[in-house]
Amino acid sequence: MAARERTNVILGHLKPQFDSSKDKTTALSSDFACRSGSGASSNCDTGKRGDETVTTQGPIQLNECSASSVQEKRVRIPKRRQEVLKWNGWGYRDSKFEIDDTSNFSFTGSRYNIAGELPHFKAWIESIEGINTDMKVDPQEEIRPENIPNVIRNEDFVAAIQRAGVSFSFDPQDRLFRAHGHTLEEIFALREGTFERVPDIVLWPTGHDSVVKIVELACKHNVCVIPFGGGTNVTKSVQCPAEEKRMIVSLDMSQMKRILWVDEKNLTAHIEAGIMGLDLEKELGNYGLCTGHEPDSMEFSSLGGWVATRASGMKKNVYGNIEDMLVHVKMVTPQGTIEKNCQVPRMSTGPDIHHVILGSEGTLGVVTEVTLRVRPLPPVRRYGSVVFPVFHQGVEFMREVAKQRCAPASIRLMDNEQFKFGQALKGPAASMWTSLMDSLKKVYVTKLKRFDPNVMVVATLLFEGTKEDVASQEKKVYTIASQFGGLAGGEDNGQRGYNLTYAIAYLRDLGLNFYVIAESFETTVPWDRVIDLCRNVKERLYTECKRHGIQYKPLATCRVTQTYDSGACVYFYFAYMYRGLSNPIEVYEEIEAAARDEILGLGGSLSHHHGVGKVRKQWMPKAISQPGLDTLRAIKKHLDPQNIFGNDCLL
Repeated sequence: MAARERTNVILGHLKPQFDSSKDKTTALSSDFACRSGSGASSNCDTGKRGDETVTTQGPIQLNECSASSVQEKRVRIPKRRQEVLKWNGWGYRDSKFEIDDTSNFSFTGSRYNIAGELPHFKAWIESIEGINTDMKVDPQEEIRPENIPNVIRNEDFVAAIQRAGVSFSFDPQDRLFRAHGHTLEEIFALREGTFERVPDIVLWPTGHDSVVKIVELACKHNVCVIPFGGGTNVTKSVQCPAEEKRMIVSLDMSQMKRILWVDEKNLTAHIEAGIMGLDLEKELGNYGLCTGHEPDSMEFSSLGGWVATRASGMKKNVYGNIEDMLVHVKMVTPQGTIEKNCQVPRMSTGPDIHHVILGSEGTLGVVTEVTLRVRPLPPVRRYGSVVFPVFHQGVEFMREVAKQRCAPASIRLMDNEQFKFGQALKGPAASMWTSLMDSLKKVYVTKLKRFDPNVMVVATLLFEGTKEDVASQEKKVYTIASQFGGLAGGEDNGQRGYNLTYAIAYLRDLGLNFYVIAESFETTVPWDRVIDLCRNVKERLYTECKRHGIQYKPLATCRVTQTYDSGACVYFYFAYMYRGLSNPIEVYEEIEAAARDEILGLGGSLSHHHGVGKVRKQWMPKAISQPGLDTLRAIKKHLDPQNIFGNDCLL
């Protein structure tokens, strides 16, 4: 059966109510609110205008894998994303940490379950050395159009794009929004300066063939193309090279958001690469399916971005990393489309071409369509937690769980600083009884069991599966925990710890308002070096801050996240008061570089899931060897001899 016929049969099975005279692929995309429009988009100079939007929800708590039971408030993320998302910070415009005139903190909006008053947050933030909430620095209100670099126009290319009917924009704010990701340097520039170079035009392709046409025209007219997915990267991967003299195209994939087909028998789904993670899970949930892929950025990151960066999710223990889910992928390059001839779980046909595409970070081409392995929605989803007296006992527990291969969907060990931050996110007690029970639990742990609140750590757990499977897994995990001195910490702490990921992303914007620089970085390391690496990297951060004249002790914290048979991912958060420094960004980059050297010296990886981009490529010869890097450069030279995909990442 031809691929097209197969698609129609599957779609007809899933949606029999569709009129058989309609194209089934179109019908499915319409059902998922992926309609093309013809209404004008304000402030856009377009050849083919549209009002297409991504419908999404932003829960901090995902009660089901499909996010089907989250609050029903729906938010439209239009082509002009800055209408809904912050142009100079993380996430939604209406969601942020805020301090009132009486120095009380709250989280605004209603999208997240931490929204509202945060009575414990002030004490936590004031425990960080040097913070003074009376001394505030406000970001600039906007970057005016005259301060955004002028457009470099390739008139022949623009004319060809107009003839092809591709939607485009020269609007300065559209261009600025796609000029950056979320590194500290980029956000700092948005708050206090501008960029030397931004995209000259934004294009919105609507399908694979549309991308093929754009790339052909880019090659013909020698323009630079930088793919743009969700814009959540932390590696400067979409930042325009300042020295690029050609016209730069930001290829915004957000309008390619259809699920093209779902195969219930083989448990696969074929999806356009521009769809955002939370939307993908919600739409698959309509069929009782999910991918289970939940990276920290899943609200705003795209499927194509996951593939291009070799992403990992919080529930990889059950569902795998993105490379484990990938069945088939299309990538458009200047030499044509790369794809395999069939959609099967494994092939022995030489080196796996998928691994050329995975992690290519927009340097070779652009991912357009992906076939993923999907899973039935788990009938049971249950949080849990375990508290340990000290960090090393928690690590030993994590290692034993990995060794016995009984890890729940998510298991993450937070150090004491992150544990205290999680407690600071507690809202007001719902009742006197709740407050009393919290006090009794605290007395039991700290007084009777003698856990030191300034040393104790917590492992957060998420179990998914059938009722029987979850019960069996819980029994195994909690039994192992008790062998390493752990105490069950309850479902509430587990859920709060899981949600902590989403809250931390918003925390950096608050810190910058009070002269606090904050950033994260991650690695993987063998089990026998986890404890040494966590200790040594923190000590290196303290030493480097002192060497650079930073007056106050920094906040250095870590968590052990994804676990494997032979090692684990360790995720660091780092913050310090920069007031008084004339060059805070340069100082930060030097400190992080020293921490990265420390990681590599201890046998850690250059990155577990953030990728390389421009930020870490200086270490690539050490990370993969010079011959390895030369091999990647040879592939680049063959596929893209004109450097059309010239984001200057990775190589």
